[in-house]
Amino acid sequence: MERDFAFHNPVKVFFGRTAMENLPGMLSRYGQNVLLAYGGGSIKANGVYDQVMDCLRTCGKTVTEFSGIMANPTYTKVLEGARLARTSNADLILAVGGGSVIDCAKAVSIFAVEEGDLWTKYWLEKGDPETQPLPVGAIVTMAGTGSELDGDAVITHEETKVKASCSESAFLPDFAILNPEFTYTVPQYHMVSGIFDTFSHIMEAYFSPTDSDNISDDFSEALMKSLIRNTAVALENPEDYNARSNLMWASSLALSGLLNPSKTEDWEVHEIQHQLAAYYNVTHGMGLAAISPAYYRTVYLYAIPRFKRFALNVWGIDPAGKTDEEIALAGIDALADYIKASGMCSSLRELGISDDSLLPEIASSCVRKQGGYHTLTRNEILQILKDSF
Repeated sequence: MERDFAFHNPVKVFFGRTAMENLPGMLSRYGQNVLLAYGGGSIKANGVYDQVMDCLRTCGKTVTEFSGIMANPTYTKVLEGARLARTSNADLILAVGGGSVIDCAKAVSIFAVEEGDLWTKYWLEKGDPETQPLPVGAIVTMAGTGSELDGDAVITHEETKVKASCSESAFLPDFAILNPEFTYTVPQYHMVSGIFDTFSHIMEAYFSPTDSDNISDDFSEALMKSLIRNTAVALENPEDYNARSNLMWASSLALSGLLNPSKTEDWEVHEIQHQLAAYYNVTHGMGLAAISPAYYRTVYLYAIPRFKRFALNVWGIDPAGKTDEEIALAGIDALADYIKASGMCSSLRELGISDDSLLPEIASSCVRKQGGYHTLTRNEILQILKDSF
């Protein structure tokens, strides 16, 4: 482990079929008023809503519902949730859903207790919170974002067309309940989108310096191979508990901080996708899948040994008769094949983007990160978007 680091993750996780049995004990730690945050109503169709509400009533909680949180939560939606949290004197925000719901709840947790232009202060200027946010608990119904074990809150400011993340340990949930059975009813499109989101989180750390021998890269390779195996099983049988539990836990681990020590971390693929979503509101994991092969074909020459390792250790590429560059490219090709075979989007057109006229504007709006092997130019970002179209 070449670089010094600090590690801290205080989230209490309850995992498995009996995870919900721990909710009453956690609720007892907070006051009476609960803001229940959820999305478009799928939790009512699959029975999770009834389970949660029964528990809240049994525990004597007063519940205010904050529903309709969209796949790419907006600044306006956050302000709505903050108003509800204030008027209900919420003691806890309980987020039930996937990463978008949890991210929105984290943002509400600070907007509910602090005045001012918090979007600029925390999301654009990345300031440190001056006020203790409301506590957040998470009941996860879709695997992929890992938001339950990290302090990121990704929000879209719809007026300025900027999708940004506020990353602070203050936004880590207090607890998370993960029952893989809650993910069974997630449509296949969203299931595989979440899987690639997890894959991309791992690659953002893996494809960055340092490349000296370190446990972080060993963890990353093991998780990527697990994702590949379990994707095939879950596609064959969406109710295979072992596969869905492995996919769910991999999602959480990918953003728990365990993969980051000794790594600078890249995150450029996420920055490009964030701006695609700000303009087109595309599903996050699918957007990542659509642009990742083109991105890695752009940067691999700056780190051929690392991409060669990826090809050999993750995909099992046969090196016989190949140069190091050919092996590296074969690994990226294997990633692209996995995307197609798993039903993930492999182009912007498959995302539903039929007009490329906004691509130059999107490229200009992207943040250019410096943690990877190469800092992209604006023209390189534009070419990646064109190659992905």
